[in-house]
Amino acid sequence: MKKYSKETLVGIFVVVGLICIGYMTVRLGKVGFFGDSTYALYAKFNTVTGLREGNPVNMLGLQVGQVQKFTMDQENQVVNVEFRINKGIEIFDDAIASVKTEGLIGDKYVELDSGGGGDLLADGDTITDTNSPTSIMDLISKYAFGDVGGGEEEKEEE
Repeated sequence: MKKYSKETLVGIFVVVGLICIGYMTVRLGKVGFFGDSTYALYAKFNTVTGLREGNPVNMLGLQVGQVQKFTMDQENQVVNVEFRINKGIEIFDDAIASVKTEGLIGDKYVELDSGGGGDLLADGDTITDTNSPTSIMDLISKYAFGDVGGGEEEKEEE
């Protein structure tokens, strides 16, 4: 009798352990079984240098979603970016999506200004107003070669 009770206890322990591992896999992998808690939005950027799948989408300093995937539109020479936004986050059709950098050389993320007028964006809609990332090297080269600001003013003064 004692032998069977130890085996039963070990079996229960193993089953509980497998359930915990399964739960953690689902939570860390952001996989949902009971319906999706996000919706898709799209945006078109001229360049997405440094942005990767899985990078955060922030609004008002809080993460409200993540970058899902990229597709290239060669006809229009733009990159279509798919975001997954948490349900309950309202984004209007005059929203602005910008690629930003955390710190000076940190990871890239998408910053959303949700807008405030017009209609709400629904699953599958596109954000039309976007800002591509600013290249640090372009800014440095413009500064080094004297092409930062005042270019038009100098011509007018001469």
